Amino acid sequence: MADPSVHQLRLFLALARDLHFGRAARRMFISQPALSRQIVALERRMRVPLVRRSTRRVELTPAGQALLPEARAVVAAADRLGEVIRSQSRRVRGRLRIGFIGAEAATPYVRRILTEFRRRHPDSEIEMRSLDLVNQVEALVTGEVDAAFLRPPLPTGIRTLQLASEPRVVCLPADAPLARRREPLTLADLADQPFVDIPGDTLRGWWNHWTGNPRPDGTRVRYGPVVTDMESLLLAVANGQGIAFLPAAAREFYPRPGLVYLTVRGLSPCTAALAWSAGHGDDTGVAALRAAARAVLRASGPDR
Repeated sequence: MADPSVHQLRLFLALARDLHFGRAARRMFISQPALSRQIVALERRMRVPLVRRSTRRVELTPAGQALLPEARAVVAAADRLGEVIRSQSRRVRGRLRIGFIGAEAATPYVRRILTEFRRRHPDSEIEMRSLDLVNQVEALVTGEVDAAFLRPPLPTGIRTLQLASEPRVVCLPADAPLARRREPLTLADLADQPFVDIPGDTLRGWWNHWTGNPRPDGTRVRYGPVVTDMESLLLAVANGQGIAFLPAAAREFYPRPGLVYLTVRGLSPCTAALAWSAGHGDDTGVAALRAAARAVLRASGPDR
């Protein structure tokens, strides 16, 4: 019998909590089919049914009930193990690895937080690591980075401290007919436009939030080209392959001849956050960075 992965056990625990594939999938920010496949794979590894499914309900089998406390223990032990290893590694190297996406590290609130952290801990070394749209959460969970400046919503197991809130805008190719329209646009104006997509199911819930999928009226967003980072996203938009919703700060950080940014009526604002894995929240470096962020917020308040 093959050993189950910690990831599969995390998904099993989410399903055991909700007893509903749809809710558990949303909690873990994956698609429902992807969750179902992982549960089936876990059952094959364990060689026993763990979940009893019907059209009306989901319940754990006796084997699933027996696995529940053991799965909790394994996941907790994995979190503790990662915490111990990363904590020891940080003490030896004195380095804090901080992830970011795109130009997030250049925003005013991030620069103030890093300045405050360096003032408090002059002997610590900060290593900034650029993350792409797909590996941002994985980098936190696996310990590739200790903390990251990201854009929520983020899945269960990732803790956040909100730093700022700002409007979102739509990024359009400069030669598109919509680019010549007067602001603000409406969501209805964009109904026929394909949106740039990201690969896989891992962050599907996060990307659906960012694309506004589904719309308030229930219609689904049509996805177009698949990208993995901000540069490929901007290039796809400039080439007329799709559009994207981005933080309003994109106007300042990504000015391009082939792009325009327009406001959209009814589009909810977005937040920026300091994020860390729940299992590593007590790490010395992460706690110190969090304390520096809170000090900056107390002194000046988040950017609005």
